[in-house]
Amino acid sequence: MSERIIDFKKMDGLVPAIAQDSLSGKVLMQGYMNEEALAKTKESGMVTFFSRSKNRLWTKGETSGNFMELVSIAVDCDGDSILVKANPRGPVCHTGADTCFDEVNDSKTGFIDQLRAIIKDRKNNPTDKSYTASLFAKGINKVAQKVGEEAVEIVIEAKDDNKELFMGEAADLLYHYLVLLEAKGYELDEVMEVLIDRHQKK
Repeated sequence: MSERIIDFKKMDGLVPAIAQDSLSGKVLMQGYMNEEALAKTKESGMVTFFSRSKNRLWTKGETSGNFMELVSIAVDCDGDSILVKANPRGPVCHTGADTCFDEVNDSKTGFIDQLRAIIKDRKNNPTDKSYTASLFAKGINKVAQKVGEEAVEIVIEAKDDNKELFMGEAADLLYHYLVLLEAKGYELDEVMEVLIDRHQKK
């Protein structure tokens, strides 16, 4: 959680709490928290708000079963709003929609950033049990070779009609590609900049 202090006195003991999907980055909903709701969220690991209509603590999903598992909490620069990153266990809105803003929330690509952070940590803090660390230890040639091997394997699987095998090779290729970028000291964002630049020139 952020080290910033939350000023609960600003709004009579309540502060806005924005819930965001930790993987997709989608804003799920906005509620309010008091000190007790925040404490229960951190203690239980399930996002809990203060319901102004019910005048009590309300854990998201207590009725529907669609809980939101806490990932992290951050406080804004003025100390008067909270950003909660969570993993939703189902539709968030009471209408049955994925989010309270009626947006589809089925993307998992945000996990790539988490995976990149793990890969960077394995490079900077290697352990004997880490396959990723072992790749870095073998040097750039071995990492590049693995990307080449996985590229060939996905091409082979693409010619068949076995989704499970193809997806497995696709995951292997993506993972080793991210390791190669880290081994070279480049960021995926730099690759995105190249793609964005190409798109804008069309």
